[in-house]
Amino acid sequence: MASSEKIAIVTGAGSGVGRAVALALLKEGYAVVLAGRRKDALEATAAQAKGGRSLVVPTDVTDAASIKALFDRTKQTFGRLDVLFNNAGIGAPAINLEDLTVEQWKAVVDTNLTGPFLCTQEAFRIMKDQNPRGGRIINNGSISAHVPRPNSAPYTATKHAITGLTRSTSLDGRKYDIACGQVDIGNAATDMTARMAKGVLQPTGETKVEPTMDAVHVANAVVYMASLPLDANVQFLTVMATKMPFIGRG
Repeated sequence: MASSEKIAIVTGAGSGVGRAVALALLKEGYAVVLAGRRKDALEATAAQAKGGRSLVVPTDVTDAASIKALFDRTKQTFGRLDVLFNNAGIGAPAINLEDLTVEQWKAVVDTNLTGPFLCTQEAFRIMKDQNPRGGRIINNGSISAHVPRPNSAPYTATKHAITGLTRSTSLDGRKYDIACGQVDIGNAATDMTARMAKGVLQPTGETKVEPTMDAVHVANAVVYMASLPLDANVQFLTVMATKMPFIGRG
């Protein structure tokens, strides 16, 4: 391995924003560990790469042992970790708050919040002891970290919590030269937003089609955040479809 090669882990790399970011990092010369639940989807991401080295590691971010195995495999293979993109996430069914089950709530919390926390812990353990020391953690927030959509309590609550995790990670990582920032994404065109073609429930009770943007714009933003030296940091960055109802929403 060339000493100048940087190593990244991307969770949820089998589709959507995760795939776009993984491919963008590979294009920039990173070696990228592709993590996600479905091996076939991760292999499809790897097959699309043009340049760079990828490593497919099927991972369930709701399982602490699976996360530990991901980071152990990364360290064994590459010897270090420079960038973690905490991207994997899910939503609950868009139903009335009072009709959500405890199981639906916990599934979102385990994936969107506990998973990134455990990944951050494992990243700290590698980054603080490697030479050169330090690294960068980028969390995938959402514009839901600012304002909610109707019927989105579990997703919105976890994305607000991710902002707290980002701030705490940024503070607690300083002594180890670990920088942490957050990208808040609005209406990137992915499988998760495909339903928007039929319209999205608005706070007024209306259903309207919302504009989307290419996920490559998110990927370019993450690559920029990752490219900074560790004495500089993008703390929070919002990338969104220009005409989506974000300003004025809530």
